[in-house]
Amino acid sequence: MTAPDLVIFDCDGVLIDSEGLAHQALVETLGDYGLHITLEEALEKYAGVSTASETADLVARFKTNLPPEFKEKKTARRNQLFEQSLKSIPGICDFVDALSCKKCIASSSTQERLRHSLGLVGLWNRFAPHIFDAAMVNNGKPAPDLFLFAADQMGVPPSGCLVIEDSVAGVRAAKAANMRVFGFTGASHCGAGHADILRREGAEQVFVHMNEIAEALHSESLPTRGRELLSCSNLCPTDRIPS
Repeated sequence: MTAPDLVIFDCDGVLIDSEGLAHQALVETLGDYGLHITLEEALEKYAGVSTASETADLVARFKTNLPPEFKEKKTARRNQLFEQSLKSIPGICDFVDALSCKKCIASSSTQERLRHSLGLVGLWNRFAPHIFDAAMVNNGKPAPDLFLFAADQMGVPPSGCLVIEDSVAGVRAAKAANMRVFGFTGASHCGAGHADILRREGAEQVFVHMNEIAEALHSESLPTRGRELLSCSNLCPTDRIPS
């Protein structure tokens, strides 16, 4: 395989271990209104999809419109959980810092959420301004729009891109964009069998540690600084940005 010219990172579940916390906030906020879904169901159904798609599905599922204040309450609860417990994926800081090819983020999250969450763990400044979200395109994942938009903005054709994704929706989107895609299962929400699911959806390889991805890219002669990447801490304070 030819080494990629651009590595496109998903955010939740790839850069930060956030899916469990975010969907816990969703489940608890729904419960405030007597709407019940398990955390496992929420993760299976909504991990990797845009907020707009999630909301539309919830409305169809419960056959009722969500209260006007629902989004604000869910966001406040999620932000509190993030500020208490959010961690970056082990090894991600060193991996990102070592890449000398182009890199960007293409996430179903909003810019506001991305700035907050990535700022908490010192990753925002490692990517900004190359951080793209679902609001920038007509269709979120699993449609290919966001990955194609990111590649266009970065000046790289789809054939030169490698996507790193943890979700079914993300892998499907990358394949639809005719991009290579590696699956990642190192986040806490990824249970037994998730790797097989990502492979079935078309992930070229599936990894549980970031240093494994670094080693795979070394074999393709991707330029990096140093052949061994150490696990980074859960916070890189020199890059923290104001909330």
